[in-house]
Amino acid sequence: MPELSPEEQLNIARGHLERVQVAWYDPVDWADLSNYGLYALEAGVMAAARETGLAVKATHWAKAAAAGELAEAHDLDDVSDLMARLNEARKAANYGDIEAPELDAEDVAAEVEAYLDAVEALLEVADHTGNGND
Repeated sequence: MPELSPEEQLNIARGHLERVQVAWYDPVDWADLSNYGLYALEAGVMAAARETGLAVKATHWAKAAAAGELAEAHDLDDVSDLMARLNEARKAANYGDIEAPELDAEDVAAEVEAYLDAVEALLEVADHTGNGND
């Protein structure tokens, strides 16, 4: 499977965000909101990681750890806690075997969008300064 460019990964994240933006509105679809919220953040993390040269394994936990590293090194929000809570919410909504964490659907949608906007800005800065990994 070919490695996606940071821009391609961000486009995937934006596609997931579209599902998030529909799912958060009343009535909240927690299955879609938690699934696509997590997928959007993971794809955003992967876009930023590829742009900055950070190697990340393809697991939920590795992507969450990378979110923390990217926050420290590149001034992005640390969304690792949100990723963990969305993973719990995803399991609660899809399997019903654990209790869902307390989340505000509108806040989740806003945080996911804000993170992807910040990743997009990171990619644009790298493109303009010639610091991208193209």
